[in-house]
Amino acid sequence: MEVRLQKYLADAGIASRRKCENLILEGKVSVNGRQVKELGIKVNADKDTVKYNGKIVKNKKSFIYIMLNKPTGYITSVSDEKARKTVMDLVDIKTRIYPIGRLDYNTSGLLLLTNDGDLTYRLTHPKHEVDKKYIAVVKGVPSEDNLNKLRKGTDIGEYKISTSKIRILEKIKDKTKLQVIIHEGKNRQVRKMFEYIGCPVLKLKRVAVGKLQIEDLPQGRYRHLNNDEINYLKNL
Repeated sequence: MEVRLQKYLADAGIASRRKCENLILEGKVSVNGRQVKELGIKVNADKDTVKYNGKIVKNKKSFIYIMLNKPTGYITSVSDEKARKTVMDLVDIKTRIYPIGRLDYNTSGLLLLTNDGDLTYRLTHPKHEVDKKYIAVVKGVPSEDNLNKLRKGTDIGEYKISTSKIRILEKIKDKTKLQVIIHEGKNRQVRKMFEYIGCPVLKLKRVAVGKLQIEDLPQGRYRHLNNDEINYLKNL
């Protein structure tokens, strides 16, 4: 059966499907000895030889799905050119896997990792609107007017945000603890939302993706998703 080259690469665990598209455009992939630099090419796993950076890519049928409780102080990446610690340092898996989406250096909590390119695409594409729940501690006490601006969606300067759900959990002197649910995954979105209303984030943890919750998974540890969790994600 023929599949698009970027899907073949993603299924083999090279990277997410969107990242694989970039690798193709950069000329890092060849099919049957010929460099490919355009999208739309289809390959047959039984007949074609696909290479990435000169090495043969074998299509894998078994996928791995991991939930990690990411600590702060780790880059959400497979590698880092500055030799900083990455989330891969916390995962003892021989198969090549990669993060689904990102948590920034100073954000902790639930991070999914896999070698399933289709699932990565589904969970990161905005049209699927997968909820991500965070617990944030911000400086000051945001007004209801400002929170309503964020809830309804607005232009926060760098980009526009869609609707969100925000609930105050606790007021602690000059700080406020909130629950924030968004379904986008724009760069540092929660932090920039609260910077926009003058209440910078002091601490941020992602506690859920859809119905998957971090619960009592220790910080810095990971576990494999069970079949019910995998099926849930695939049916979102």
